[in-house]
Amino acid sequence: MNAKTEAGVETLDKLKLFLAVAVVVGGVVGFYFLEDQPTVVRALIVLASLALAAFIGYQATQGKTFWRFVQSSRVEMRKVVWPTRQETLTTTGAVMLFAAILAVFFWLLDMFLLWVTRLATGVGG
Repeated sequence: MNAKTEAGVETLDKLKLFLAVAVVVGGVVGFYFLEDQPTVVRALIVLASLALAAFIGYQATQGKTFWRFVQSSRVEMRKVVWPTRQETLTTTGAVMLFAAILAVFFWLLDMFLLWVTRLATGVGG
């Protein structure tokens, strides 16, 4: 593509994204503007605006790129090896035990430093 065509496509993409944002804002404004309507109707208006905005946003280059990212993320999520329940419980127990040991250590360190400070300054009992 030449520079003029690329600039036109970029401008059109920006317009599409702006329109998508405007549709969402319109749906939210409609939610508050139509106070006398049932909440279900107002919520459906917002959901419809989100769906329409997603459709409009997908038409832009950035929308298609984002959708490819979502698809590849789903593929990568399937590759994850999740820990078993036993592994999760063991790891959680180890973290809690270590946190408790550190809490006691820092409490004792604080008490020692308080004692040294009182001894050095002569303040306190």
